[in-house]
Amino acid sequence: MHCEVVAPFFSKHYYLYHPYGIHISLLLVETCLCLSLHRLTNEDRKLLWEKRYFCHAESSGLPLVLASAPNWEWACLPDIYALLHQWACMNHLDSLGLLHAIFPDQELRHTAVQWMDSISDSELLDFLPQLALKYECYLDSPLVRFLLRRAIGDIRIAHYLFWLLKDALQDSQFSMRYQYLLAALLCCTGRGLREELDRQGWLVSILAKVAQNVRDTSPSTRQATLRDRLEEVHNFFCVSGSCRLPLNPGLMVKDINIQGCSYFNSNAVPLKLSFQNLDPLGDNINIIFKSGDDLRQDMLTLQIIRIMNKIWIQEGLDMRMVNFRCFSTGRGRGMVEMIPNAETLRKIQVEHGVTGSFKDRPLADWLQKHNPSEDEYEKAVENFIYSCAGCCVATYVLGICDRHNDNIMLKSSGHMFHIDFGKFLGHAQMFGNIKRDRAPFVFTSDMAYVINGGDKPSSRFHDFVDLCCEAYNLIRKHTHLFLNLLGLMLSCGIPELSDLQDLKYVYDALRPHESESDATMYFTRLIESSLGSVATKLNFFIHNLAQMKFASSEEQPVLSFAPRVHTLKSDGLIRSLFVCRHIRTYSPNKGYAYVVKVERDCQHGATLVQRSFEEFHELHSKLRLIFPSSKLPSFPSRFVIGRSRGEAMADRRKDELNGYVWHLIHAAREVAQCDFIYTFFHPLPRDERPGTVYNTLQNKPSEVSWAPIAGKIVGEVKLSISYKSNKLFIMVMHIRGLQPLQDGTDPDPYVKLYLLPDPQKTSKRKTKAAKRTCNPTYNEMLVYDGIPWGDLQQRVIHLRVLSEGAFWENLLLGEAFISLTALLPGERWVDWHQLGTGGSDGTR
Repeated sequence: MHCEVVAPFFSKHYYLYHPYGIHISLLLVETCLCLSLHRLTNEDRKLLWEKRYFCHAESSGLPLVLASAPNWEWACLPDIYALLHQWACMNHLDSLGLLHAIFPDQELRHTAVQWMDSISDSELLDFLPQLALKYECYLDSPLVRFLLRRAIGDIRIAHYLFWLLKDALQDSQFSMRYQYLLAALLCCTGRGLREELDRQGWLVSILAKVAQNVRDTSPSTRQATLRDRLEEVHNFFCVSGSCRLPLNPGLMVKDINIQGCSYFNSNAVPLKLSFQNLDPLGDNINIIFKSGDDLRQDMLTLQIIRIMNKIWIQEGLDMRMVNFRCFSTGRGRGMVEMIPNAETLRKIQVEHGVTGSFKDRPLADWLQKHNPSEDEYEKAVENFIYSCAGCCVATYVLGICDRHNDNIMLKSSGHMFHIDFGKFLGHAQMFGNIKRDRAPFVFTSDMAYVINGGDKPSSRFHDFVDLCCEAYNLIRKHTHLFLNLLGLMLSCGIPELSDLQDLKYVYDALRPHESESDATMYFTRLIESSLGSVATKLNFFIHNLAQMKFASSEEQPVLSFAPRVHTLKSDGLIRSLFVCRHIRTYSPNKGYAYVVKVERDCQHGATLVQRSFEEFHELHSKLRLIFPSSKLPSFPSRFVIGRSRGEAMADRRKDELNGYVWHLIHAAREVAQCDFIYTFFHPLPRDERPGTVYNTLQNKPSEVSWAPIAGKIVGEVKLSISYKSNKLFIMVMHIRGLQPLQDGTDPDPYVKLYLLPDPQKTSKRKTKAAKRTCNPTYNEMLVYDGIPWGDLQQRVIHLRVLSEGAFWENLLLGEAFISLTALLPGERWVDWHQLGTGGSDGTR
């Protein structure tokens, strides 16, 4: 339920906003649902208060009921306290709702803190920012004592509470209160921890000065300035020995690795810092230090995503999310954890040129490059499917905007994640009067290419859609928790979280008043809308152009299919190159790979490598970025003129490529012995397996997990069937394994249902038509009303899959008959049903 209650003695920021469905009676439940998108009126509050003793079954509804109390004067307190003491003990997460500013009563807050005492230390860390103490009427309060007691018992709580309080000292209204609380915390924690926190504060102040100096210098001297000023950090460690990082008290460092430090070319010029791990067996610890950026919004966003991930895992759904830490160490500065083996989508896409954001293959090729074996690649794709689904849900629910390809990253293991959350809760980045974020979330065709294993929809896309919808519905069950977490931060000073309209965005995104089926259909449409949006790719392209001015002259292009750089020194001098033959691949366009014999001075015998014509073209294109055209041989034309096709074309190209590589290896030394040449002809794992065909993702057939039997079974359809209140609900979810049409093209399938017996054919229901696919996704609900349960057992669903087209109508692709004899009220059948062959359809 959506309600807004204003306490007369608090400002407009101190509203209560709760989406609770209170199960008092059927009438009251329906009333609550009807009012879910409107303010709670005086009549609604009166109804809730009158029926308050019927609300115990829904324990999380206590804050809403208490907010409906007529007043909090002395005369009403006995009734309120009686209700409070009779109420079942609330879950510690639900009790957060009683810590809003609208509830200043000390008895109520004391009870809420008692209920929170069951929370574990690890879980308390997740919700520590929300316990901001601004809403406490007294310095000596149950919540203050609770936090100090927990801080004494766990160094992590003490550590993070210290930095949260220190960051809050900048709040002019509550600065004095936080000074007292900080003093109390330091008094309780003891001398050893106080000295450790002093060292951390000293380190942060030094880093802030270094960052300011680097930002103030000209771009040409920034790296030199950074290395000079980092000597001060080195001197700090010479004096202190070691220090824990504010980002994580479990990270202890002993020095700065100056050679491994650099900066990022953005407006705030954040620093990339590499610290030496105190553990001699541990790797260097890399972080980003930001000065001039307010990281509190990033902290809050990452906190909410982390809690979403925990909910999914508790429900048995591991979305393979990448969780990283971000922590503000003062107003306008802080630290961000760096994730290893990850690149931005922009860097991956521009390996295919500045227009790489419009191409479908960059992400798949990059994953293939870093996961050369079939098992590694399949695992990476699986990680991509799960993490991409989690990112779609999380970024949509939180309204994360300003999504370009520099703040979306991909790990070589396939995990996708987002960074930099400067815009959220629907506050979109504007270009004049135009919203730059036009799609519900970022889901582009190159992401779908990875999921499908090619450019055609496959059954893996069904899995992706199902994952998105399941993850979305699990988060919807906890709508009240997320609104509480955000509501408790309304007065923390984050500009984009300042009033109820910001909370309303999350409420509207979660749609708690809708059923799971409706929410599934809704999110499926969002996926279709995002995938069909041209604006996202255009936004990526514009960002590519904007970032060209920041590109360092030291940056060199790389080959998209080569996982690492190889050199003359590492591989040995190439003595000769010869394109000895071509082999057919299993790509959809029946392409060819060219086998090159490579002879080196340091090797006995020759090695064979397989490269496609497109990869040769990529080599030539990137050599042109480094060397003038006068130093390079001419490259064969990519376009075929005349009737040369197939074997004849491959033979001709083999001869042309032979001439190209001969001139290439005999070119000027700077060209012939450059790293690009040696990287291109270095053997890849696909070259080391004799007899294997060319193994880029483009040449992998689209995965179909079920193979149809020609002439009998022609596909499968996934349905969700349920019966409630004399209504039969049939959700058509997915179809897989349909056959192409006789001309070899994919059909435009749609589903038509009849509920037999139906001699007049009045029970016809249809879905929309999917375009050019053998594996469509629908997630459309078809409903039959007014069917008594006694009649249901005599009914049979007749499902037909047909194809639309310009030159034919109602071409039957397959059909199924599904008996409803065993369906019981309240049950939900979700299953795949086989489609058989049949004749043409005479109905429309």
